[in-house]
This record gives sequence, C-alpha cells and structure tokens, in this order.
Amino acid sequence: MSTVPQHVHETVAEHLDAIEVRHDVIVALAAARGSHAWGGAAPDSDHDVGFVFVPTDLRVYAHLDGPDAVITAERGEFEYQGWDVRKTMSLLAASNDGAFDLLRSPIRYRTAYDPGELRAYVERTYDPMDLYHAWRGIATSNYRKYLSEHLVRTDDATFPIVEARGDAYVVETDDGTTTVDRDDERYAETQTRPTVKRNLTICRAAMSARYLRATGERGDHDLPALDFERFLTEQAPAVFDEDRIDRARTLLERKRRGEGAATIGDVVGREFAHPPIEIDPAIHARDGPDPDRLNEFVDEILAAVR
Repeated sequence: MSTVPQHVHETVAEHLDAIEVRHDVIVALAAARGSHAWGGAAPDSDHDVGFVFVPTDLRVYAHLDGPDAVITAERGEFEYQGWDVRKTMSLLAASNDGAFDLLRSPIRYRTAYDPGELRAYVERTYDPMDLYHAWRGIATSNYRKYLSEHLVRTDDATFPIVEARGDAYVVETDDGTTTVDRDDERYAETQTRPTVKRNLTICRAAMSARYLRATGERGDHDLPALDFERFLTEQAPAVFDEDRIDRARTLLERKRRGEGAATIGDVVGREFAHPPIEIDPAIHARDGPDPDRLNEFVDEILAAVR
C-alpha cells in the first residue's frame, strides 16, 4: 500500500485550504495522483494531487461566464489539479483514465465525500473500449515523443524513424509510412532522451491496454490494479511472458531508487508500445456509466459539502 509521511498530509491540507479561499470553492475529495498513487515514487518525487471541488455559491453555475471547471496550482514540489463536480462526472461518463484513477488512489488527503460507492459503480460500468484507447494513446504518444528516433523537418514537424536504410529512412506519418532520402536537406536526424521514467510510463500504459484487451477476449474485462507492483505480481502473468514482466519490474525498481532520469534507450520496444488500434466493439464496447446515476452521485457530493 502506498503511503506518504504525515507532514505531507499536513502540507497538502494547508494548500487545499488556501485554494478553497482563493477560488471560493469547497474541496469534496482530494487524493494522490502520479507515482505516489501507483507505487512508483522515488525519495525525491514530486507530489501530484488531484481534487474534486464545488463552488461555494452554486448560483455561479447560472452565471453567464460560469465557474472555473479546472483549477491548477503549484507549490514547490506539490502540483495540484482540480475538477469541478460537473467536469468530474463528465470525465467518468467517458471512462476517462485520469478521473477513474483519482477514485482508485490509495492516498486520500480529503474525504468530505467518501468516493467508495462511486468508485464501485464506475468499476462495474466503465466502457473497456474507451479505457483501452486511453491507455493505448498514452503509450503511443509517449513513445513517439520520448523514445523514438526522429527526423525533424525544417518546419519542426517530427517523423519517427521506422527503419534506417543505407540511403534512406522509412518514417511514420499520420497516414502510414513514407520514405525520405538521407540527402534530403529538409530533414535532420535527432533522438529524444529515453529515460527510465519515460520507458516505465509507456510500459505501464501498454501493459494496461493489452491486459484489458486480452482478458476481455477471454470473457471478462479484468481491470488492471492501480498499484503497478501488485499488477505485475498478481495479474500480469496471466497475459505476459516472464521476460516482459521482469523488464517492467526492473524499470519500476530503478524508478523507486531515484534513477528515473537515467538514459537507457528503448527498453519497451516499438511494437509493444503500439497496441493494436483495431479492437472489436462487439467484445469490448459497453454503454458506460449511466448519466442519471452519475447525477445522483452529484447530488450526494453536493449534500456532503453543504
């Protein structure tokens, strides 16, 4: 179980109090996000905090300019992102991974509203297809940005290199692939910094997507545990081979030791980082959480903070 020292709880409480005063809101729920939530924090990791808030005066929802739907703040090593209750429920209705993980976080800093029943509901009703594509998007976009070798065109457009030949590159485009001659002066070769942290981010997302898809095809979409070590120990062996699990565990251990910034190359592999884009809706699509039921949860949150 992930934990943080008591002084972190106290600091977060002070920061949330200040956010409430500055933005004239009430925080209904606040929890750890990022590496502290999924068990990958190093001793020097920043603290990411997500929260759900309600305007102190609900009449602002009827005002022409409306209230802020998102609040962000930075306080040194503490970073905050809050969603108002309406945005939170809209994200849950869309089976958004970030909103989903906020409910699942084991480290809670404020619980004016206890999310246990809401969490249980969305865990039963989420749309596996939406969640699959969310995780797939995290894996592919981070691989493209942080691990792929690229060609950079003079207009700053980037093209991941799929294959380097003697006289040309095969590069990825939005429509597939194309070939660029090595002597084409519009392009220059570069490579981003493929660190332990970036490899681990891609690995977690790709494994989550592939696990959800595989278990769905076996008849039951088994939701990957948020705690990554628990996932690797208890769930991953049903889908992945020992080598893949060992590579993931090594990344996790190095991240925890404070080696997240170490450059290690591409440990995940291009193919694994790109789960199939095609996924059978007949197997994986569900309606998702019912809006009427989510509205009932909105009422419960409002009642909890009034």
